[in-house]
Amino acid sequence: MSQPDQTTHFGFRDVPLGDKQTLVNEVFHSVASRYDLMNDLMSMGLHRVWKDIMVNTLNPPKSDAPFALLDVAGGTGDIAFRTAKVSGRGFHATVCDINENMLNVGRERAVAQHLDARVAFVEGNAETLAFPDRSFDGYTIAFGIRNVPRIDLALKEAFRVLKPGGRFLCLEFSSVEVPGLDRLYDLFSFKVIPPLGRIVTGDAESYQYLVESIRRFPKPPAFAGMIRAAGFSRVSWQTLSGGIVALHSGWRL
Repeated sequence: MSQPDQTTHFGFRDVPLGDKQTLVNEVFHSVASRYDLMNDLMSMGLHRVWKDIMVNTLNPPKSDAPFALLDVAGGTGDIAFRTAKVSGRGFHATVCDINENMLNVGRERAVAQHLDARVAFVEGNAETLAFPDRSFDGYTIAFGIRNVPRIDLALKEAFRVLKPGGRFLCLEFSSVEVPGLDRLYDLFSFKVIPPLGRIVTGDAESYQYLVESIRRFPKPPAFAGMIRAAGFSRVSWQTLSGGIVALHSGWRL
């Protein structure tokens, strides 16, 4: 007797596990060229503050000491560029994303910012990274892990490619903690963001998925447990902006 297909979440829908990546790819193919503009509009610019906090927490060397960063699901290069600009000459970032459209945007931005020698772009899947064991000093993923079909595999891969002493940082939307703000946040998410997506990118459905996917993502204690299960030590998180986002941290020791 055949086993039933595994399912996972795509927003509020349950879909076959094998279909989620294709559906997510379609979302980001659709919005790639306006992705960073929409981030500014959706967060009212706060995503820049959150990302700067992530980079400051990573604290790459300001000296010429070598430091290799892997930024996953960061196709447009935002985290890699921010980190390169505050790092010493020994810094190099590899941006790995499954979506070629997003990577193309990042490559163009790297050339425009004269960072193409310090930031490389590679197409790849977070669940099966094509990098040797113990290759990187840092692993970052910002607002991307909730789009991965099998988060546990992505976390194990993060652990595998980090050097001993390497740090994992994940910036992701979380659960609003402030009474009253949660209702305003839901109203903004479901009533404003999809129509805004239609105006800016011509695609409301992709942003409907994105706001739904936030609500289905594990709460910080549960996600911290997943990070520990992947092998990481000294796992912690901090919430930002009243719990709208959380910055998760773990070390490969």
